[in-house]
Amino acid sequence: MPALRLFGRKWLAASDDLVFPCLFEIVFRIVWLGLISCVTSTYWSVTAECDEQAGLAVRIYLAGTLVLISVNMVLLVLLVNRSAQGCITEVQKRTLVAPLLVVKILLILPETGLNVFGTMWAFCGTIECKSEDKISQTVIEAIVLFNWVVFALIIFGLAIVFDPLGSAKYKNGRDSNDNGPTESAIHRKVSKLWFRRFRWAFCCLRKDEFGHEAFTQVASLLSALFRGTDLVPSDIMAGCVLLRVRQKRETREMRRIRMLNDDGPRYSTDITRVFATSPAWMTIKNARHFLRFALAAYGWPMVCYMHCCTGPYRLIPKMTCCACFRRKPQIIIDDNCCLCHVSGVRYTSRIRSEDVLHASFKNHVFELPFCVLADHSTKSIVISIRGSLSMRDVFTDLVANAERFEAPGMPPESSAHRGMVAGVDCMLKRLREGNMLERICNMYPEYTLVLTGHSLGAGVAILLAAKLRSRFPDLRVYAFATPAGLLSREAARYTEGYAFTIGVGDDFVMRLGVDSIENLRTSVIETIRACKLPKWRIMLNGFGYALFGVPSRDLETTWHDVTEITKKAGQSPLLNERPIQTVTAAENGVLSSEISKRRFAKTRLFTGGRILHIVRRKKTELEKKTNTGGPTFEMRWATAEDFMELKVMPRMLLDHLPDNVFRTLTRILEEQKTHNGSMLSLQEI
Repeated sequence: MPALRLFGRKWLAASDDLVFPCLFEIVFRIVWLGLISCVTSTYWSVTAECDEQAGLAVRIYLAGTLVLISVNMVLLVLLVNRSAQGCITEVQKRTLVAPLLVVKILLILPETGLNVFGTMWAFCGTIECKSEDKISQTVIEAIVLFNWVVFALIIFGLAIVFDPLGSAKYKNGRDSNDNGPTESAIHRKVSKLWFRRFRWAFCCLRKDEFGHEAFTQVASLLSALFRGTDLVPSDIMAGCVLLRVRQKRETREMRRIRMLNDDGPRYSTDITRVFATSPAWMTIKNARHFLRFALAAYGWPMVCYMHCCTGPYRLIPKMTCCACFRRKPQIIIDDNCCLCHVSGVRYTSRIRSEDVLHASFKNHVFELPFCVLADHSTKSIVISIRGSLSMRDVFTDLVANAERFEAPGMPPESSAHRGMVAGVDCMLKRLREGNMLERICNMYPEYTLVLTGHSLGAGVAILLAAKLRSRFPDLRVYAFATPAGLLSREAARYTEGYAFTIGVGDDFVMRLGVDSIENLRTSVIETIRACKLPKWRIMLNGFGYALFGVPSRDLETTWHDVTEITKKAGQSPLLNERPIQTVTAAENGVLSSEISKRRFAKTRLFTGGRILHIVRRKKTELEKKTNTGGPTFEMRWATAEDFMELKVMPRMLLDHLPDNVFRTLTRILEEQKTHNGSMLSLQEI
């Protein structure tokens, strides 16, 4: 950082990215040099017996190859040494990297010429100078083939780090007016580039009705996020590793402050106390029950995921064999020949086939699969909406800018996630066909309407419930791992009356929104500037952190000055809205002076519903010494503001997975049952 500049253009690599690639090549060059040396010692005497011109040519090839390999190794050692100098922002210590790399790239030309000659000698028979030693001949052929493989890898590497907009003509291209990230000329060019990439990589999505719109919106978002920075992909990876260290240090400091001040969020293992003020339908037992229906919407893939070896055998009894040759029920849309998705719904939700009132597995951009099921045990009509499972769903997630959202009872000027609003419109259109929902509710007049979903399905369920609440005032929503960028603040407060949201641990989706990603971008840059370690050391530390966690010593020794990353009490570690002022010429290429003020998101969006946050309980010292354990989890009622910071944590992905949420709720109920049983035993005594 900043990006490396060669041949008059910018590349998607930095001058400190060459340590590990060069070390990797050095190892192969050493083996290569040993083999060619052995062949040279064997062939040199053989060339004297060949034709004079052929023998001279072979000697030139062998000697030239030895010289080029030796020169390349010297260059590689110098590149490793220079690329490893200084921290990420100290570009002046790596000024020799660019000229050394130019020499290294230019040496490809004579190497290619020699390899063409070697190919003619080893395979074509044009040059007749063969040895009777089959081993030497095989080694020569292997070296020639290996050379071509190396050249192919070099071309592939150059293609990866090639920046289509790295030309000098784009360096200072800006509009005369700077009205935000969508007004820049470079932004428009990058958006078009991303759009072309999407059309090529996801050509199957181009046929979708809203595919073009999704490509355009996501391209605009990706272009805007890092506009005005000079970050390369490896900088972002290193920044995320450093953020993990920074956030762990800040968490430790905040814990100390809270212990001294005796304040901060209070988690409890007492379920009765936690739910004392909540409505009667908001319980862990009900949440776990309806989570089964949310899992069921994923169909057969969820069964095979949760039961990797036995999944197909569990589905077979629920399947309808050769259903494509029978008259298909009109209530099932876009399932396969054996109705595998319906069998997955039935297996996971544990309902009968006649209780599947409607199931649509049609999946397009903005159109999500969903099921309408009858749950007789709770007397509920359940609308279960699937979360993200396909690239179409990912594009629905990424169309994340705010859009005006209107629903009966919703506060005026409310905004919501644009992709999810479009998903709600598609689902309402489906439910209104033939007055499906009214007919189903008339079949079961005493049943309550319940909506449930996980991740993307949870967000759509909350928005859909807002649209339906005027007709079904008693409806309820059980949402799991609801995305952060869902609703404007007042609208999110309104949903607390009918939606119960559950989040587990460090779930990153509950903190993932355009606003939090922009804050993460700013924090990555600030953290990189504060770090004193070279990038290769950061990457090595990252592997160690993934395996063994972050050691305490690294919390202090990673930074130039600890005070640079120390916040004032009460400030969020990532929501620093002050302008970032550049202080050196190197940093001037890294970010613009107002990057923290430029926002793609015009409206901040929050997660919806009344939020129950469940975390793993830390064992006390006595429990660790005696190897005893109390409850595994503790919980509290959280607010939407608690999920505005995107944290880099080891379990940020695992805590989001629906099967992990289900196991967490199951464990809580089992421990509660055990605790109640022991209390009854004590009372009997």
